[in-house]
Amino acid sequence: MPGVVTFIGAEHVPGQNRRLWFGNVEELFAEEEVICVGQIIGAIVAESRELAKRASRLVTVAYEDVLPVFFTIEEAIEHQSFFEPKRKLERGNVEEGFEKSDHILEGELYMGGQEHFYMETQGVIAVPRGDAGEMELFVATQHAAYTQEVVGLTLGVESNKITCHVKRLGGGFGGKVMKIASLSAITATAAYRTGHAVRCVLERGDDMLITSGRHPFLGKYKVGYMNDGTILAADIIYYSNGGCTLDESSFIMEKALLHMDNGYKIPHLRGRGFVCRTFLPSYTAFRGFGGPQGLTVIESVLHEVAAKCGLPAHQVREVNMYQDESSLTHHRQLFSPTDMLRCWSECLEKSEYEERLLAIQRFNSSNRWRKRGMSIVPLKFGIGFSKGFYNQGAALVNIYKDGSVLLSHGGTEMGQGINTKAIQIASRILKVPMSSIHIKETCTGNVPNAAPSAASFGTDAVGMAVKNACEKLVGRLEPVRKKNPEHTWQQLVVEAYCQKISLSATGFFMGPHTSVDWERSEGTAYYYFTFGACCSEVEIDCLTGDHKTIRTDIVMDVGRSLNPALDIGQVEGGFVQGLGLYTIEELQFSPDGALRTRGPSDYKIPTLSDVPHMLNTHLLTNARNPHAIYSSKGIGEPPVFFGCTVFFAIKEAIAAARRESGLSESFNLSSPATAEKIRLACQDTFTTAASSSEGGRCRPWAINV
Repeated sequence: MPGVVTFIGAEHVPGQNRRLWFGNVEELFAEEEVICVGQIIGAIVAESRELAKRASRLVTVAYEDVLPVFFTIEEAIEHQSFFEPKRKLERGNVEEGFEKSDHILEGELYMGGQEHFYMETQGVIAVPRGDAGEMELFVATQHAAYTQEVVGLTLGVESNKITCHVKRLGGGFGGKVMKIASLSAITATAAYRTGHAVRCVLERGDDMLITSGRHPFLGKYKVGYMNDGTILAADIIYYSNGGCTLDESSFIMEKALLHMDNGYKIPHLRGRGFVCRTFLPSYTAFRGFGGPQGLTVIESVLHEVAAKCGLPAHQVREVNMYQDESSLTHHRQLFSPTDMLRCWSECLEKSEYEERLLAIQRFNSSNRWRKRGMSIVPLKFGIGFSKGFYNQGAALVNIYKDGSVLLSHGGTEMGQGINTKAIQIASRILKVPMSSIHIKETCTGNVPNAAPSAASFGTDAVGMAVKNACEKLVGRLEPVRKKNPEHTWQQLVVEAYCQKISLSATGFFMGPHTSVDWERSEGTAYYYFTFGACCSEVEIDCLTGDHKTIRTDIVMDVGRSLNPALDIGQVEGGFVQGLGLYTIEELQFSPDGALRTRGPSDYKIPTLSDVPHMLNTHLLTNARNPHAIYSSKGIGEPPVFFGCTVFFAIKEAIAAARRESGLSESFNLSSPATAEKIRLACQDTFTTAASSSEGGRCRPWAINV
């Protein structure tokens, strides 16, 4: 076909097509067996994008069925199909706690997955340099060093011949760590074979199909509690759908388990985690990294206990919170809940919770088909990597003779403002205007072996490294400054140059050692905790299932903020993304395991009309954090969880509607709480007729994976 250059598959990879990832094989191109719809088996290289697409449609593939094939968590449990390792954390004696409890409650909560839906899809340009196998990549990645490593293995060359450049990302959210590395390796292979630069940018539908997103979770729990709502014991089993390969699923499950207590001191607590191996595209990292799933299950437990006790949910949450100045998490990490309790109290006050609760009761009593609900939750979220070797940062600072400063670091700018904060730090130490400091790009040739920009730890690591490098330069310039106190900054730099003083410095931050002993259920898993509280009020239409968020109040502990405008943006953006996770973003798979929702016409993300009519964000005052740069705190991931306040507020509103119809206030509602689910939960003769499945003979259009 004219204009088509070549086809590449597993047999064309010059290095390794298969690589090991924590004992599990990851294939670049499928060699013999296809294990999901969306797995890459080959690539067409053409002179234009349209030609490549047309040629790809002419490729025919012959398949033979592999059995058994299954896609859901329940089916994986039935087949005992799990990735290793299986994890467990335990505090106290759960069986003893059940014996002492007044009541036992068993239940479950299903949380669907979520698509990253970054504005810029996965993309890379690979440029062969012709000398000794050198390759340059201009790539949209959150982890340039990992991409460099995977491309090197694929091409069979050393990492020092692979250079990755990252200017900025049009959104990442965790989706541009692992998947982009494989795509880069495929593109680099094409560039290697053709000897020409090759560009690959996924279309939205292909991006959604191939790269997958947040893990669906199923939480099953057994809880022992007292008449006043105090929880004595909880046994929770988490199942996640990991898809066909391991990816980062085991780390995500670990984070879910490490967050299963949230802000609650449950004396006897046991959590077990199983990553299900299914025949779906492999799920990967997503903002929150398992934290929202782990937190939501325990919040569901508190919500159900409150309903069973006939008590207000906020009262049950309050009675179970950590209170001691020196408290131990369920994995025996010491922390102080003081700022969490302050956030809780301030959120109750600023949201006018008690007064609005009475107003909601009056509204519900006078409206039959519209109901309101409100929910407030606390937050304790671990910051940093539980794998301690990732807690490091590096930077390079160059001063030029005209006084301008060029800053390089290992982090990736993807809208969170890491470059702005890095420039602020350098400006503060060097005492030069921010306008004189420039960050060109993230490059593996400038800062090697950098950790991924993830886990809300980017500014903590990079900021400390920039600080370290700038302090070295200030130390070198100080003798010159003392001899020439009248010199301007530029004159000082020129004088230092004339005295042969180096005007370039590397900075390094060796973060804390964090680790968990899973056999003993103990360890300092995180550098510190970010705290917060959020309250949301919603109104539902019982006849259509539609809902609107009337008001949300957030109080967030960010320590001493480096940049309040950026931090508030992160809090509000995270909340809205969480709102999508818990209410409207629904990934739907066919019974054959094919993703049906492959674009904005099928998959709805929050828009301006979904943002609460009133959104109030407050940063906790007089907060300190001795562990991070200038007493600040990481804030990227924690606010996503606050979307659950809308979910539980919807559940309160549904309970009000059911109460009026004489139905039980205890009912199952899975996340996301879509209009369909809200309408069906407001049970009546119409919903009973609509939910009939004709004895199970109907083939479902979509399945809960």
